Amino acid sequence: MQVFRGIPERAAQSSVLTIGNFDGVHRGHQALLKLLTDKARSLALPAVVLTFEPHPREYFSPADAPARLASLREKLLLLASCGVDRVHVCRFDARLAALTADQFIDDILVRGLGVRHLIIGDDFRFGVKRQGDFALLQARGASHRFAVEAMPTLDVGGERASSSAVREALAEGDLAHAARLLGRPYSIAGRVVHGDKIGRTLGYPTVNIQMKHRRPALSGVFAVAVEGLAAELVAGVASIGVRPTITASGRPTLEVHLFDWGRDCYGAHLRIHFLNKQRDEAKFESLDALIAQIARDAENARAWFAQHPIRP
Repeated sequence: MQVFRGIPERAAQSSVLTIGNFDGVHRGHQALLKLLTDKARSLALPAVVLTFEPHPREYFSPADAPARLASLREKLLLLASCGVDRVHVCRFDARLAALTADQFIDDILVRGLGVRHLIIGDDFRFGVKRQGDFALLQARGASHRFAVEAMPTLDVGGERASSSAVREALAEGDLAHAARLLGRPYSIAGRVVHGDKIGRTLGYPTVNIQMKHRRPALSGVFAVAVEGLAAELVAGVASIGVRPTITASGRPTLEVHLFDWGRDCYGAHLRIHFLNKQRDEAKFESLDALIAQIARDAENARAWFAQHPIRP
């Protein structure tokens, strides 16, 4: 899959296009991307995604923006797995926010991306003050000779599949519900970096996953399966949160204690699959109390895996 930053002044070829943030690439997104790739193959054109960085809600109201389900790198990997040929990552800034709906269609869709067929979610809005909608796209598509197709909402067990629904499930610790909406267990990917080595002094060494500036969509202690260390998934117990017993920095970290693993893995890029929530994050009155709880967490996670073995 090709990835481009920004929009060319003029497209080199026509495209079958969809537009969205695609946070988490849940089952609703996957259904839309299946329509996209099928249509692209039938027209012998590339399947193209236009997405934005940062998320528009992060631009307009950063303090109130929702937690991201995936980093940009993770999103691109998920889009590639769905068969997308090309992604344009468009910087959402003051210039883009000021575009009228007609300018967005003329400058970006028609001139920049050469849209031949456009597939959008049924709630898609665009342009300054969100003035653009499906009806406007249809009208302008007729004059610019591109077709417009709306993807209806996908229901999963009677619930609309959406990034908001996934976030709510994760915030409540309902990983099974989140997995149903995503079509897979929720995961976070990142590179193993050096931490402060406190886990070693407590008797439970951990791998520290780089999270950069992301505010995580979940917190607490979890039974996890780790991808990227060996041919098979490795079981472990993970803590994600601000470590209130250790520090007052408020910076979120993701630490994983791997079961039956003694090799160095610094620099490795791992994916942590969250399978079962064991408890919320808590502040303990002493390190001894924390160590005792970590021992219980590891024991509980091993017991959970004994009942739910990892499948290849």
